Amino acid sequence: MKKKTLIEIVIFLTYALFAFSWVAGSMMSKKITADYGVQGVTAATWATNAITIAKVVGNLMAAWFLVRLRPKMAFALASALIVAGVVGVWAGAYSLYVVSRLIMGLGGAFVIVYFGPIVMNYFTPEERPLVNGINSIAFNTGNLFALLFTGALLSSLGSWQNVIIAISAASLVLLVVWLFVAEDFPLAAKTSGGTADVKVYTLGDGMKDPFNWMLPFCYSGILFAYIAIFTLFPLIPSFAVPGKNLSALMITAGMVGTFAGIVAAKKYPLRLPLIRWSGLVMTGFIALMIFTSNQMVAYAAAFLAGFFMFLPITAMITLPQELPGMTPGRVTVVFGMFWSIAYVVETIWMFAASMLADKTGDPFKAALLVLVCSASAFVASFFLPETGRKPTSPTA
Repeated sequence: MKKKTLIEIVIFLTYALFAFSWVAGSMMSKKITADYGVQGVTAATWATNAITIAKVVGNLMAAWFLVRLRPKMAFALASALIVAGVVGVWAGAYSLYVVSRLIMGLGGAFVIVYFGPIVMNYFTPEERPLVNGINSIAFNTGNLFALLFTGALLSSLGSWQNVIIAISAASLVLLVVWLFVAEDFPLAAKTSGGTADVKVYTLGDGMKDPFNWMLPFCYSGILFAYIAIFTLFPLIPSFAVPGKNLSALMITAGMVGTFAGIVAAKKYPLRLPLIRWSGLVMTGFIALMIFTSNQMVAYAAAFLAGFFMFLPITAMITLPQELPGMTPGRVTVVFGMFWSIAYVVETIWMFAASMLADKTGDPFKAALLVLVCSASAFVASFFLPETGRKPTSPTA
C-alpha cells in the first residue's frame, strides 16, 4: 500500500470517528440529559452547539498550529483532542460534559481544515476531486456508523459512557498509526500552477478576500440542513414518517450523491452549475418532504434531498484548490475560514430554530427555518468565481 493511501485512510477514519462520537452523543441526548436532570430542546442541543462553537474557533486556529507544529504534529494534536473528549464520561455536571464535547470539537475542527493541505501535498490535481469527494463523506460515514451501531453498542456496553469510551479508544488507535506513518512537508512548496509561493498567505489576507466569505455562506445552508436532520428532525412528530427514518434515508442517499458528485466533478468541466442547481433542487425536495402527508412521497423526497445535498460537495471543496496561486499554506487559511464561517452561520440558525421550537411549542416551525436557510447554496453560487475548465469553442 502506498504511503499516501494509508495517510488518506487514517485522516478519513479520524474524522469519521469524530462524527460517530458527535452523532452518537446527540442520539443518546435524552439519556445524557436525564442523567444530569436537564430538560428542553434548547438544553438537549447545547452539546451539539458546543461542538459547533469549538469548530468555529478551532477552524481559525488550525492554520496557526499547522505553521508552528508542522503537519505531522498539528494533525496529531487534532487527533489527541478528539480522543480527549472522552473525559466527558466522568463529568459530574452537564456543563462539564458540554466542555468535554467542546474539546472534542476543537480536534474535529483542526482535522477537517488539515484535509486541504494534506490532499494538496500528496495528490495530483487529477486525483484531488476523487480524494476530496471521499473526504467529504467522512462525517457522513461516521453519522451512518452512529445510526447503525449506537443502539447495539448501548445495549451491549450498558451505558452511554461506555459507548463514548469505545469510540474514543478507536480514535486513539488511529492517532498511534498516524504518528508512525506521517511526515512533515513544506507548506509553500507547491502551487496549483506549479510555481513557488513567495508570500505567506495570512488570516488577515484571507479576511480581505470576498471569496472566503461567500463560499462558506454558500455551504452553510447545506450544513444547517444536514445537522438539523439528526438533531431537530427526530424531535418533530408531524412528519408523514418518523424523523429518524428520514434522517437515515437522507444520510444513505448522501453517500450515493457524493459518489455521483465525484464522477460529475471529474467529468463535467464547470463547478458553479453543479453547485447552483443541486442547491435549488435540494431545497425543493426538503419542502416536499416536510409538507407531504404521503409516506411514500416523504421517503422519496428524503432520498432525493439527501442525494442533491451531497452532489455538489466535491465541486465546492475542489473549487478553492483550483484558484490561481493556491498553496498548501494558503488553502489551510481558506478552509479554516470556510469551516469557521459556515459553522458560525449554522450555529446561529440552529439556536434560532431550537428557540423557535421552544417558544412556540411547535417543532415544525424549526423545520420551516431549515427549509428557508437551505436556499443559501443556490443564492450564493451567483457570487462565486468559476474555476472549472471552461469548454472551448471549436475552431473553423
